[in-house]
Amino acid sequence: MFNVDVHPDVYAELEHSRAWYEERADNLGTEFITEVNKAIEMVGEAPMMWPFHDKQHDIQRYLVHRFPYAVIYRVKDRIVRIIAVMHLRRHPDYWQERIGHWNSGDGNSPH
Repeated sequence: MFNVDVHPDVYAELEHSRAWYEERADNLGTEFITEVNKAIEMVGEAPMMWPFHDKQHDIQRYLVHRFPYAVIYRVKDRIVRIIAVMHLRRHPDYWQERIGHWNSGDGNSPH
């Protein structure tokens, strides 16, 4: 298992998406968060298994089961840095400004 750091902005994004799903159906927001957490766990267990989204910047992605989202991350020094949990159809590159500005100490581990 690799250490996992989550960019601070990801938490607010997830809460916004959770609330949106919860308005659509009871417990759907909770199910969304559960699937995202499973995705982050999978990435932390075997981060090199998943495809590159942007090979130039060593950015990989893992598709979240049941929801149109992907965990966007990169691995450096045995640390998985979760850059974003991105909706696949809305502003797909909004997170790119985070790539160069995030140092390993800026994230928070969910585990």
